[in-house]
Amino acid sequence: MNSIGEDCNELKKQYDACFNSWFSERFLKGQTDDSSCAPIFRVYQECVKRAMKEQKIELREIETEFTTSSEYENSSSSGGKQSKS
Repeated sequence: MNSIGEDCNELKKQYDACFNSWFSERFLKGQTDDSSCAPIFRVYQECVKRAMKEQKIELREIETEFTTSSEYENSSSSGGKQSKS
């Protein structure tokens, strides 16, 4: 499947290859650190955001920051309030 932006297709292929390699060679063997693909993911993500803006697709929903499970657990022990990061 191609990316939303034609200019992002090569970056998507690179990220997909990195992710698939990490998933099969590390994650399935218990190594959950996914930082090895983070640099290419960030570049690809910025490309997708640019393409969405060019196509007048609202970013509002995808830019919402959600609390991670560890942040939720920390906030639950301090009165149950969730905080946005």
